[in-house]
Amino acid sequence: MKRVFKGSEVLKPVLIIAMLLFTVFQSKGQQGKPADSGYVPVNGTKIYYEVYGDGKPLVLLHGAFMNIAMNWGQLIPELSKTRKVIAIEMRGHGHTPFSEGKLDLGTMASDVEGVMDHLKVDSADVVGYSMGGSIAYQLTIKSPKRVKKLVIISSTYKSTGWAPVVANAFKGMKPEMFANSPMKEAYDAVAPDKTKWTKFIDQMLAFLATQFDMGDSNIAKITSPVLIISGDNDGLDKVELAKTYQLLGGGVSADMAPMPKSHLAVVPSQSHVGLMMQTSIIQGYLDGFLK
Repeated sequence: MKRVFKGSEVLKPVLIIAMLLFTVFQSKGQQGKPADSGYVPVNGTKIYYEVYGDGKPLVLLHGAFMNIAMNWGQLIPELSKTRKVIAIEMRGHGHTPFSEGKLDLGTMASDVEGVMDHLKVDSADVVGYSMGGSIAYQLTIKSPKRVKKLVIISSTYKSTGWAPVVANAFKGMKPEMFANSPMKEAYDAVAPDKTKWTKFIDQMLAFLATQFDMGDSNIAKITSPVLIISGDNDGLDKVELAKTYQLLGGGVSADMAPMPKSHLAVVPSQSHVGLMMQTSIIQGYLDGFLK
């Protein structure tokens, strides 16, 4: 007789593994000292950013519960050799203060635009991981001229882009699961107001449980070249992922038609968190696509 696992039963080991990986990944963060950093007043709050290197601008958007060091620590040294890397921390994450109210992708995409305005960046290549990928999709749909090339890592533009087990896990998350976690340690290390931790977790869990869909038609209208990077076992529904790639002009027979400007990479034997730790693989895809 098969045992049926409920979302919360599956979620606990997933969180434990993710937290261990976060700890390992954070310990390897080597991005060094930024050339510039600070806060930008935008949409009633202030958003923290860091800038590394010189060259054409490249904006990095992190995943949920993460910060710049945890998500991009290993990639920034390589990327900043040839690019002006602009890493942004979303509301309540890292150095950016907690903001009251409901968190949504539209507001966070607008926050990114505010930082770009402050830094006088009219357009840039944009790379987003997980939650950051969804924000990047929203930014591209809302302000297409601001995004030259778009890289989406293990992310989706709609809730149904996740496998059902992941969607159910989001709904089953509880604040106590994050107590005494590496995420809490990272938060305490840089958060401007550590007393907002509980409110931040409550806000994020509500955000993750909220259904969203930016629309197939809007994805099909994206004119920027898009690179989608996914782990083969990263929690994304691969049928929906293939449909997304087709909406972006991919999935053709390139022996009988021009090669699409958008690309799809599925990395074998990788989970959602594990994928982001494959620095050399991610770096290789970024170099090939962005150059």
